[in-house]
Amino acid sequence: MNDVILSRIAEALIWTGRYVERADATGRILDAYLHRLLEDPWRDEDVACRSLYAILGVDAGDERVDMQQVLDQLAFDARSTCSIEGALGAARLNARSAREAVSSEMWECLNSTWHALADQRLAARRTGPYAYLELVRRRAALFFGLADSTMSRDDSWRFVVLGRSLERVDMTVRLLSVRVLDAAHAPDWPTLLSASGADEAYARVYGGFGDTPRVAEFLLLDRDFPRSALHALTTAEECLAALGRPRQDPARRPIGRMRTRLEYLDLSALEDQLPLLLKDLQQACMASAEAVAEKFFPYQGPVEWAQEGA
Repeated sequence: MNDVILSRIAEALIWTGRYVERADATGRILDAYLHRLLEDPWRDEDVACRSLYAILGVDAGDERVDMQQVLDQLAFDARSTCSIEGALGAARLNARSAREAVSSEMWECLNSTWHALADQRLAARRTGPYAYLELVRRRAALFFGLADSTMSRDDSWRFVVLGRSLERVDMTVRLLSVRVLDAAHAPDWPTLLSASGADEAYARVYGGFGDTPRVAEFLLLDRDFPRSALHALTTAEECLAALGRPRQDPARRPIGRMRTRLEYLDLSALEDQLPLLLKDLQQACMASAEAVAEKFFPYQGPVEWAQEGA
């Protein structure tokens, strides 16, 4: 039974990391698109909205889509973990199931954020969603900062960081895939940088804001930017190694292979290889996540948790 409980805690921690990162990334993407629409009032709102749906894997349907519909579905829908509110709600529930493993400050951060969302949602309908999205970004940064500053570097911390890293690669791949593979409503390169929180970091490296395919190189291959695919894969592999997974372990192997592939990639061939590379990155993260679940969460049957008050 102890192994079952430890498996449940590990699973709760990895999904807490994933859901908080998902809420943060979704908030950044929505904010970037909203600002682009404000800066360019002639931009087709339906096209921009379909691009948002494509990034997050949501079917846009055949009817015309507007930004309010997108916000209702991708920001305010508490029933779906594809939305900000749903992801944060799921992160809170998972953190509550692992209260003995997360610090009290991390729990308070998630709990207070969840309770603040209702007021921010109402305010967003009157004055716009910017304060809502800013709250989500600030609290996500606070949560992971508290994880780094209040948790021992033990297995609990590694599961949180592993979840964040796998989700981070997935969201970066989703952004680039829409740009590369779906030209009908693809975002421009500056929007991709802004949606990744990478515009200022990119400007420091290259001396200006990018509107070239070099953005893909930065988001995939930069060793120092924490949201790049290479950096996130390296972090995920380090977590798996510290968790005792050997190089040929089914969880670590696909991550290590893709990390090595990115490190030694011929930059001159990046543009031609990009569609296949993005597909392989997403498949590697899925394979690793499935192997992690099979190895660390092999419990059978339900486990009842005592639910304390919020």
